[in-house]
Amino acid sequence: MFKQSLIAVSLFAAFSSAYGADIEQMRKQLTEHMPGTHIGTITKSPYADLYEVVANGINVFYTDENANIAIIGKMINLKTGKDLVQARNQELMHLDFASLPLDKAIVKVKGNGSRKLAVFSDPDCPFCHELEPELDKVTDVTMYIFLYPLAELHPDSERKANLVWCADNPVKAWDDLMLNGKEPAATKKTCEAPLKAIKEFAQKSWITGTPALVFSDGQIVAGSVNSVQIENYLEEKAKAATPVKVKSAAAETVNKL
Repeated sequence: MFKQSLIAVSLFAAFSSAYGADIEQMRKQLTEHMPGTHIGTITKSPYADLYEVVANGINVFYTDENANIAIIGKMINLKTGKDLVQARNQELMHLDFASLPLDKAIVKVKGNGSRKLAVFSDPDCPFCHELEPELDKVTDVTMYIFLYPLAELHPDSERKANLVWCADNPVKAWDDLMLNGKEPAATKKTCEAPLKAIKEFAQKSWITGTPALVFSDGQIVAGSVNSVQIENYLEEKAKAATPVKVKSAAAETVNKL
């Protein structure tokens, strides 16, 4: 929906209020004409007479005070060449790392484990499989792996996620599956992965696809990235990291590599 274009979102105009824009009226009008889009904060922009609208938690577009138009796509600062929309979107793609449900993650410690990285991944996601060899090259990191199967895209992914979670060594089971294509053996013990809780957290945090990386300062990076990019992010974000305490050590499976 968010294309680089200017689209009309209303068929009528309203007169400007002498007291400034009516934010709630703008929200109502945008909601009516953009069904399925969650309209978040609306604030006055420093550019022209435009208002910044945050949609679906992480997307930005601009409108006038009557919410008659939506300017969607790039907005370039001609002096610096900076894409202001892209920069703002990156600012919004953050969450509190400490809010992650770490007791529901498979915990993989590499080297001294000093740096922190959360990974939301689907066992059958092809881009997740591309990411794993890159993650394997990174050391001195603690990875919190959240099993996030998107069953609507990969019908068998929930079964595989449960096999990994319920394995005697979930870290090894995950590596075998994602790096070597070896499916974990079924187990007879009563066990169920916390897939529902992870999905609810992810969707609440606007993590709607896989893979998604969350760095120690809370920045979310969606999609497959290479090991050099991951290292650069880790070095940059480690400076802003805060100590992370796992809610339940008994729920972790840690494998020192």
